[in-house]
Amino acid sequence: MARTNPLQFVQQVRSEVAKVVWPTRREVMLTTVMVFIMATITAIFFALVDVAIRGGLQAVLGLFG
Repeated sequence: MARTNPLQFVQQVRSEVAKVVWPTRREVMLTTVMVFIMATITAIFFALVDVAIRGGLQAVLGLFG
């Protein structure tokens, strides 16, 4: 790998940072809300699966107990 001097490195970093497209405040808020909504839906789903598995297991163990 070729070595560059510190000045060239800083220039390259600045040119790459200039290419970055930063999200708007609205986009950040929208994606944050979507993450919270998806996390809530996922938590509800796994809670329901847990209740179903627990109920099924108790029914099976009730047959043998």
